[in-house]
Amino acid sequence: MADYPFPDPIVDTTAVQEVARDLVVIANQDVELVPNVGIIGGTQAVLVVDTGLGPRNASKVLEFATEYAAGRRLYLTTTHFHPEHAFGAQAFVGEATYMVNSAQAADLAEKGAGYLGMFRQLGTPVARELDGVELPTPDVVYDDSYSLDLGGRVVELRPTGRAHSRGDQVVTVPDASAMFTGDLVEAGQFAIFPWFPPHDTDVSGVRWIKVMEQLVAASPAIVVPGHGGVGDARLLAEVRDYLTELRDETWVRRDSALPVETIAEEVRALMVERHPDWRLPEWIDRGVGCLCSEYRPGTKDRT
Repeated sequence: MADYPFPDPIVDTTAVQEVARDLVVIANQDVELVPNVGIIGGTQAVLVVDTGLGPRNASKVLEFATEYAAGRRLYLTTTHFHPEHAFGAQAFVGEATYMVNSAQAADLAEKGAGYLGMFRQLGTPVARELDGVELPTPDVVYDDSYSLDLGGRVVELRPTGRAHSRGDQVVTVPDASAMFTGDLVEAGQFAIFPWFPPHDTDVSGVRWIKVMEQLVAASPAIVVPGHGGVGDARLLAEVRDYLTELRDETWVRRDSALPVETIAEEVRALMVERHPDWRLPEWIDRGVGCLCSEYRPGTKDRT
């Protein structure tokens, strides 16, 4: 098992940021594999967004949410199926109604076991938090957008289509102009070159870029990324612009019939120069590889 060179991935429920009326974020405090967890309240119910990594973290989130709810009904949703966002849902069984879109439910059923094994290999602290994980079965599965009435506040759960994963969804709170993006956006110390999970991601203009264009057009005042500090719509624009740059710089070189390795080397150097503070530049090569094999509008084949 690999060494894990980061702090233990533990949710700190004392690190709470109030971002709007009856809307708080359990912030990740820049700890790897600790997501931002949202708690959204209405007069009758409270929605929890994401669980943390594994059942022990999720139990801490549940304890906080139960105290915060003060007798209100609990709901849970997850922004996508990756382990630090969804693999604690078992702690909420019998305490909250777990709701996800149909593509995310399929991701959990079809890919959950593989991701559980993969993440356990990241190091002992991660494997420890994933000990005893039971892959969740949602209580409510929906195909299209779902409007959840919490009492005096309606929250929109909207699948985006395939982008960072097949089952991505954003959670918006219209009366607060707030949006939870999951790992479509990562910010602050966690501003990284977007991760392109194999067989999950579509980085072309068909999906992820268009998703980001739609989110930017919504102009939320508050954006809660999957990891990193809370910001505004500029966080969305940064990801959209990067993905567009990556696509355009890759495709102009692909049209020159350069080898993929050469394209990746040139594009990586350019992206690192433009984004010197972003981490994990190895994901640039993965993105270039995806783009070199994808169909480009206006061409006759996949190259």
